Amino acid sequence: MAEKAAPSLDLTLSILRAAAEETRLRILALLIEGELSVSDLTDILGQSQPRISRHLKLLVEAGLVERHREGAWAFFRLTDRSAAMRILRPMLEGLDRSDPQLLDDQTRLAAVRGQRAQAALAFFSRLAPEWDRLRTLHAPEAVVEAAVVDALGQKPVRNLLDLGTGTGRMLQLLAPRASRVVGLDASHAMLSVARANLEKAGLTRIELRQGDIYAPPFPRDTFDLVVVHQVLHYLDDPARALREAARLLAPGGRILIVDFAPHNLEFLREAQAHRRLGFAPEQMTAWLEEAGLDCALTKNIAPPKKGEDQLTVSLWIGQDRRIVSDWPLAETNKEVA
Repeated sequence: MAEKAAPSLDLTLSILRAAAEETRLRILALLIEGELSVSDLTDILGQSQPRISRHLKLLVEAGLVERHREGAWAFFRLTDRSAAMRILRPMLEGLDRSDPQLLDDQTRLAAVRGQRAQAALAFFSRLAPEWDRLRTLHAPEAVVEAAVVDALGQKPVRNLLDLGTGTGRMLQLLAPRASRVVGLDASHAMLSVARANLEKAGLTRIELRQGDIYAPPFPRDTFDLVVVHQVLHYLDDPARALREAARLLAPGGRILIVDFAPHNLEFLREAQAHRRLGFAPEQMTAWLEEAGLDCALTKNIAPPKKGEDQLTVSLWIGQDRRIVSDWPLAETNKEVA
């Protein structure tokens, strides 16, 4: 592998100038712990919103910080630009964390995250009874998650996207195997839940974005793994969502879909806003074909007991056909007891 070019003198000077101010350095030291909003930084640093916004504007213009919208909120995180990070990250990691000012900042950061976790818990608790009822109808989450890990195999993941990330559970499960991890959801409330869950799990470098699954805000050919976990049954047009997901795949990339097999539980339409009552293998295969993907895997996970009121969870993998993978395709049509 070719050695990366060292940052230029001009870049190094611009980075040092941007960081060489107390408040901006404190902001950078906080953002290395994960993304934060203007409101978060205002609470932590005890400064006015206009002042914090001015400092953030300078850091964004210097290419050290990235900004993204989430409804009426704006979140900020350290840039992914490798050249800037080669200078910035060692400097931030080398700061004396026993410094009284930095200690105070960390204490307030923990308080902000605690408030976020409480708000997320209150939101989630309102949904939990219905979700708990649904979970009793299909295989335990641990069984489904083990099947997900098994289906993906040992192939390394560089850039991972979870569409409709919800509580962020798939991000927690798969983040350790990926270099870059992004979660997208249309709901600010659900992103707040995901953010709190990821922080609790110690996963602070995951990107969370608010956006439409029909128009995901990412360039073509960006991700080598896209996950669509228990999302398609909420959509009016699942095929369109899969076509958009396929557009984001790098050559040879994969889409992992987890959803339900066909069922007759009509109450899920009213109780949990399900638009589709499961998906047949031939339907999913046809949609993947339309999206330019080969169906590399179909796997069914049987419910815990027999009966028409039970749900079978299905897994599919769609593979981009622009490059023949060096990895063997998984065996199709497995049944997990």
